[in-house]
Amino acid sequence: MGNSGKLVIIQEGNSGIACVGADAFVRPASEASVPLSMNRNHARSYNFAMRVLIAGLLLSLVGQVHAQEKTAAAARVVTVPATIDHNRVVIQAGLRRPDGSTETVRAWVDNGNPDLNLSRRLATLLSLPLKCGDQECSSPPPAEIVIGGMSLPLTALKEAKIPLRPVNEATVLAPGMNAEINIPSSVLRHYDVLVDFVDRKFSIGAPGTINFHGAAGKALVNAQNGLIQVPSQIEGKKYNLALDVGSCISFLSEELFDKLAAAHADLPRMTGAVGSANMWGAAEETKWKVMRVDRLQYGPLFLTNVPMVALPKPVVDFFEKRAAMPTVGVLGSSVLLNYRVGLDYAHSTVYFDLGRTYRVPDFDVVGLILRPEGDGRFTILGVADIDGKPSVDGVESGDHLEGVNDVPVRGATMGLVWSMLGGIPEQEKKLTIERAGKEFSVVARVQHFLGETHENTDGKRK
Repeated sequence: MGNSGKLVIIQEGNSGIACVGADAFVRPASEASVPLSMNRNHARSYNFAMRVLIAGLLLSLVGQVHAQEKTAAAARVVTVPATIDHNRVVIQAGLRRPDGSTETVRAWVDNGNPDLNLSRRLATLLSLPLKCGDQECSSPPPAEIVIGGMSLPLTALKEAKIPLRPVNEATVLAPGMNAEINIPSSVLRHYDVLVDFVDRKFSIGAPGTINFHGAAGKALVNAQNGLIQVPSQIEGKKYNLALDVGSCISFLSEELFDKLAAAHADLPRMTGAVGSANMWGAAEETKWKVMRVDRLQYGPLFLTNVPMVALPKPVVDFFEKRAAMPTVGVLGSSVLLNYRVGLDYAHSTVYFDLGRTYRVPDFDVVGLILRPEGDGRFTILGVADIDGKPSVDGVESGDHLEGVNDVPVRGATMGLVWSMLGGIPEQEKKLTIERAGKEFSVVARVQHFLGETHENTDGKRK
């Protein structure tokens, strides 16, 4: 077919096709007198060269595909469902067992804590070597944690902290929680992070992979552990407040707390941690001072009626040392439940995307102060006062709450129990109480603790 550029077929007698191609191999008319054996050798040489060329192209293509896959894997972002329990963000994650299988666990997104924590059960399941002291155990961290198919390495961490309690009492990080491992700030700081409280989702990806929305503000990020401080203002004075979506309530240094309380006697306040302020059930929570700060500026946000707990100076000093910068407290998730919170660690920027304006009635509750126990029970530590009187009659410190409206609470999380104890003010709740092995019932009313402050048209609070 000459040099016409069309399909060319070279045949070896009746043996079939030796080469097929478009302009791949064109036999000139001058070759008509060349012996067939020489044409065959020419074709074979050409075929060999073509095979080498094609193989090279294929290898190059495969290399490009692998490079693209590697780049995509490094730049990927994943989004997984989240449970909001007692204002804490809990997601599902995977950890590798020694036999190579994957254990699916609940993980707590804990950006206000640089330490990795595991339940005792999980540490045992992963065959981690434990070293135990008087207060807790420690071990080398697992190699990785997998979220939505995305692997987050953990080997750069020095250790994992593990409760000292026996395995059968330590299936969670702490009593009343529904998580067995936390994802600390020291891990999160290497990624883009989006906590969507509105739609209950959690996203994480390589820096630059999440398209953040909402009001943006510069943050102060500790490069060593990822702890975040946000420049803030209270009554016209500048302070730093930490950002901790892992904390169910906000905290303010006792010094500043008392100063505000003395200057504004009308600010709602109480003694005793109920609702979202009933954080862990520590004995001191019965004496915690809680107050609504009527307004504060938090980075790009202007917040009102922020419930805050007074934080003793030794604890503030500990937070300052860990953050490596001055701070007067922590803004927790109770005031962020209407937002999608973005953490752009690479650019030291935080984003707050308002998704709704619903006011969460986190202090319209029965006034018990509870401690979740390792066996799943809830001990009543005390009762908060309302108008100078105990808000619940007929219960004593040391009693156990066994049920609310005939629904058992043993083994439930703090978040679930407090949702059962919440409601409309003056609504009655039937409490099943256990004392010295005997059960009885009392009727308690939902109270409106920490009533919000309002302003008259002249700007004065009432």
